[in-house]
Amino acid sequence: MLTKDVSNELESIIESLVNQGKKPTVALVKTRLTTPIPMPAIIATIKTWQSSQRVPKVEVAANETLDKMSMLEQQVLSLTQRIAELEAQLETLINKEK
Repeated sequence: MLTKDVSNELESIIESLVNQGKKPTVALVKTRLTTPIPMPAIIATIKTWQSSQRVPKVEVAANETLDKMSMLEQQVLSLTQRIAELEAQLETLINKEK
């Protein structure tokens, strides 16, 4: 399974909250995430940050579904173009026979 390092995103969010004068909480961090991260990982990250002012390395499973979706979208586009070309060729042949 592929993984994605989300440590930088977590660190950025926590630093942003601190710069705004807010205490990082699970709720505040979770609402600012762009990548789904399990709650236990967020809790562990906040605890580590509170005790040592650093964010540990956090990795989550990469979203293979998005990759597959974009591949399928490309296939659909390609097939749609091919169908349009074949329809145009067929129409040209029909018009020539008339």
